[in-house]
Amino acid sequence: MVGSDETKQQVKAGKSRGRPRSFDRTTALERAVLAFWEHGYEATSVSDLTRVMGIGAPSLYAAFGDKQALFAEVVEEYGTRYGSFADRALAEEPTARAAVARILREAAAEYTAPGRPHGCLVIHAATNCTTPEVEESLRARRNANLAAFERRIAADIAAGELPADLDAAALARHAGAVVQGMSQQARDGASRAELEALAEIAMTIWPRT
Repeated sequence: MVGSDETKQQVKAGKSRGRPRSFDRTTALERAVLAFWEHGYEATSVSDLTRVMGIGAPSLYAAFGDKQALFAEVVEEYGTRYGSFADRALAEEPTARAAVARILREAAAEYTAPGRPHGCLVIHAATNCTTPEVEESLRARRNANLAAFERRIAADIAAGELPADLDAAALARHAGAVVQGMSQQARDGASRAELEALAEIAMTIWPRT
């Protein structure tokens, strides 16, 4: 019966669920990645985000939370889609030397790839950042990368692949500085070939047993 209590409850339940989203969340997130990557955290406003994502502010907040929550998701998405090459190299290459050489070569390609912002989002998004939580989260990610380099180098020292008296922390920091410098130089217009040449020079300081 149309006017039954059961039917009224179904109609009420349908209304309470609200209308489905009218946008593709994955596409909107990718557009947010590109916006933060290009302009950094502080310089990207909510109005910038709604414009490039093609959604209104209420939809943004409903789907992603506030700007800081969206950025946290953006960083995770960036790491999965664009920034995982370093982790793969460290896991797949037989030595720390081979892993870092591969990371630098691939950074030269990734940081200058056409059709998207140059450099690294995790490095660039921290520029002029005045939000302590965001600044700290990005710093923690960069320091985690240095720690991963150091662990791989230390393992090779223990295995006799590198000299026993080598300072693993210092060599890891050198590798990290090169990667970060390549990111900034890519932002400043350095080509892939120029960064590959830099990578080759950077590897010449690595000692041999």
